Amino acid sequence: MKLKLYVFLVINLMTANLLKAQNNYIEEINQYRDSLNKAFAHPETSILKAEYLTTFKELPYFPVNEKYRIKAKFIRIKNGKTFEMLTSTSRKPVYTVYGKLVFKIDDKTYELYLYKPKDPKPGYENWLFCPFTDLTNGEETYGGGRYLDFTTTDMKNPVIDFNMCYNPYCAYNDKYSCPVPPKENFLNLRIEAGVKKLHD
Repeated sequence: MKLKLYVFLVINLMTANLLKAQNNYIEEINQYRDSLNKAFAHPETSILKAEYLTTFKELPYFPVNEKYRIKAKFIRIKNGKTFEMLTSTSRKPVYTVYGKLVFKIDDKTYELYLYKPKDPKPGYENWLFCPFTDLTNGEETYGGGRYLDFTTTDMKNPVIDFNMCYNPYCAYNDKYSCPVPPKENFLNLRIEAGVKKLHD
């Protein structure tokens, strides 16, 4: 009986800790979203057009879902190709394929490629760019896809968190030039996480 009681107490403690961790994670995501809303709403930091700024309240999001926070396997691609990435304008920034992340959702395997800018801005030397598209684009989410950011340090223990994915600036204002996700970063499933489109 003592052993059963001990196991029962351990399970309850583990469950309580798990629930606490989940609540903390959701709170962290919501705090991040609140900070973005404040930046979008403030005239000095907003990227919105003036016509939308006056009525802006908050960005639309899918509910936070830990299903879309996934441990991944990083595969480094040595001597990856260097290429000009298409954008929403005539600008063509140069990136190098740095590696890819392999992961599973609902027991199916997917992969996303990571791109490193050839000439990064100061402070972005370790930045890795991951633009992607999925089956929600043009429906609930922006038709041009969404973005994720990583660093080379993240690749030691990579986690993909689609709850943190965001829209290109040109989803809100066409004065910006935004990279178009390469075809190899199309995910043939619905990523019901992260930011939705603001306008139809």
